[in-house]
Amino acid sequence: MLGNQPIIVLSQNTKRDSGRKVQLENINAGKTIADVIRTCLGPQAMLKMLMDPMGGIVMTNDGNAILREITVQHPAAKSMIEIARTQDEEVGDGTTSVIVLAGEMLAVAETFLAQNIHPTVIIREYRQALEDAVTLLQEKISVPIDLNDRDKLKEVIRSCVGTKYIGRWADLAVDIALDAVNTVTINENGRVEVDIKNYAKVEKIPGGTIEESKVLNGVMINKDVTHPKMRRYIENPRIILLDCPLEYKKGESQTNIEIVGEQDFTKLLQLEEEHVQRQCEDIIALKPDVVFTEKGVSDLAQHYLVKAGITAIRRLRKTDNNRLARACGATIVNRTEELKESDVGTQAGRFEIKKIGDEYFTFVTECKNPKACTILLRGASKDILNEIERNLQDALHVAKNLVLNPRLVAGGGAVEMAVSSALAARAPHATPYRAVASALEIIPRTLAQNCGANTIRTLTALRAKHATGLATAGIDGETGEIVDMAVKGIWEPLAVKLQVYKTAVETAILLLRIDDIVSGSKKKNNEPTAPAEAAAAMQE
Repeated sequence: MLGNQPIIVLSQNTKRDSGRKVQLENINAGKTIADVIRTCLGPQAMLKMLMDPMGGIVMTNDGNAILREITVQHPAAKSMIEIARTQDEEVGDGTTSVIVLAGEMLAVAETFLAQNIHPTVIIREYRQALEDAVTLLQEKISVPIDLNDRDKLKEVIRSCVGTKYIGRWADLAVDIALDAVNTVTINENGRVEVDIKNYAKVEKIPGGTIEESKVLNGVMINKDVTHPKMRRYIENPRIILLDCPLEYKKGESQTNIEIVGEQDFTKLLQLEEEHVQRQCEDIIALKPDVVFTEKGVSDLAQHYLVKAGITAIRRLRKTDNNRLARACGATIVNRTEELKESDVGTQAGRFEIKKIGDEYFTFVTECKNPKACTILLRGASKDILNEIERNLQDALHVAKNLVLNPRLVAGGGAVEMAVSSALAARAPHATPYRAVASALEIIPRTLAQNCGANTIRTLTALRAKHATGLATAGIDGETGEIVDMAVKGIWEPLAVKLQVYKTAVETAILLLRIDDIVSGSKKKNNEPTAPAEAAAAMQE
């Protein structure tokens, strides 16, 4: 040793925690995040109001939306927030449950760590419990659903919507979600595709009442006609969709033209005009009523189109154009020269432009067999509309999950209790396997808590019900009483539940695996950086 100098491996600015301390910190971080969200579970859920740094307000009880806005420091808490996002992207619903459950999975591991059981032992049993739970759900507990039974589908979506702000207008929301998903579902040779993101667009227009919201059997676009003399109402329109500008071609970069005589300049302008005229003639030859283009329409082109009695609408979004194509059966064409009769969309029943609020909207409705739709939302204020849109997204996802995986489990904490009692029956008393079983009870417990029931009494009664074999008994989130969920008609899609359990247990496993956190902090100006200097500084 050189004069008893301490050997410094990690640089001066890094902080290192290891062992038990880290595990307990991670567990506490997980529990804290779960506590923030806990009151947002169930029909009696409270809303959270969040201010973002820009001063915008978000009011919501959607687990994912809340965590998106919260900025956290602890790395374990960050990964908790990540799982809510995963849940939202995968299945769209169950974001609150997954956080609450993951927090509880971590909390029950705490006692085992205190008994000096190695984390890998806990993890092994957790993983086993997860596998058993998934098998139980798929084979024993879930029931199939007939996709043609609309009332049954409504029950499932209603139980998703019931826990949200939109719950007061549950019937309306359920119908909107079902209609939209049925519209965009495509079944090609046994392959089912439900693309909500691209083809079920939610348009929010402040004003009016929520009851006025509806699914249009067609598409709505926030645009007006380009020329005041164009027609604003057309029955059975012939529609052409373009992806090219109806104006003369500009040079890509700087273009230099040398002109000798002034007649050359006139020639140039004439060529440009002829180019536009040719484009318009190509269009007019097909006798359409409406032309939509994603690019611009020059004044000259407007003039030709008005003369031919054609309505033009310019600068559409690409997504809107795709939606229009699916709704009215047109093909998007990239060059006017390539237009042919089969590209014209004739399946729309009506084209009209209405003024809603202080903006003009184009409606292409009464389509014969639309494969795209617009959901029109009305409401008192922007905040309400945003919240309703988030709720509707959840409902749409639930409907989509049902189409893709038509199996159900009972809601209201019934399925958690059923899985819990089945797992508990397989395990000796105080093992991590058994702990997973008791952690699942957090969902019914939180439901009971949120509606102000006596938690202990309710849970004991619920356990007794499940012990006698009534596997669909759960907690009525409105009153806190124990009800048979099959009778009350509260169901959830199996896909959502599977994802909740998998994500929650996997996250708990991930966080329990961590035994060391090395965090590098920013360099302070006055701190020496070289190890020798640092050591010298320490000896002084």
